[in-house]
Amino acid sequence: MSGKQIPLAGVIGHPISHSKSPILHGHWLKTYGLAGHYIPMDVAPDDLEAVLRTLPKAGFVGANITVPHKEVALDLADTASDRARQIGAANTLVFQPDGSIHADNTDGYGFMQNLRSGAPDWIPADGPAVVFGAGGAARAVLQALVDAGVPEILLTNRTRSRADRLKEEFGTTITVVDWLKAGNVVEDAELVVNTSSLGMHGQPELRVPLDGLQPGAVVTDLVYAPLKTRLLETAEQAGCTPVDGLGMLLHQAVPGFESWFGVRPEVTSDLRAAVLG
Repeated sequence: MSGKQIPLAGVIGHPISHSKSPILHGHWLKTYGLAGHYIPMDVAPDDLEAVLRTLPKAGFVGANITVPHKEVALDLADTASDRARQIGAANTLVFQPDGSIHADNTDGYGFMQNLRSGAPDWIPADGPAVVFGAGGAARAVLQALVDAGVPEILLTNRTRSRADRLKEEFGTTITVVDWLKAGNVVEDAELVVNTSSLGMHGQPELRVPLDGLQPGAVVTDLVYAPLKTRLLETAEQAGCTPVDGLGMLLHQAVPGFESWFGVRPEVTSDLRAAVLG
């Protein structure tokens, strides 16, 4: 890419109209006065490989990847970070000068940065964490918690077999709990994380009994539409520290933006306001 070309990046998904990423990256480009553009791209699964191989030739320096392409994007990449391989999915691609594709996964980083920002007093070694859900987001969260040194992770999912598979991959720190018993394990939890879509607009509520939540526990929900889910409302009423899911979206975007546009951006209240509209 010549020095005169304006760097391009974007987010690839199917569908993509719901994505907040163009607002997010557009805000940073404007804030820092950078030349560059970030666009949403609706790409069907059958076209993904052809599009990824073409984008570097069109001046693109990278892309975010979202549903349903995260796993396939990792397979298509020429190189990948250790964390992307461990999670088994990519959400951030960097196109190298030779046209090769490097894959990364910044979801776990975003989760942990959001957690430390919203609950700065939380210490990983204090006690067990409870994680609801066993999908792609759970993989990133589990990796982040294991890396942070959380001593015990209690994992529960509506389909137990999916949780069992994650335990096999992520190790002995994890104990799988039957979904029907999920309400019992929040009593000792220092941290409760919902990685499932339960509680999101248009989805069923998270109906796990929460009366065992202990005051002082940290409770975070990856769902950010609505911003204050029933889980977070209940946590606040119980004297817990609630951490909403929007910050994870904002923080996970930082490494990619820095790679593409050469400036490490900050997550600010102005950014939150811009993304919330």
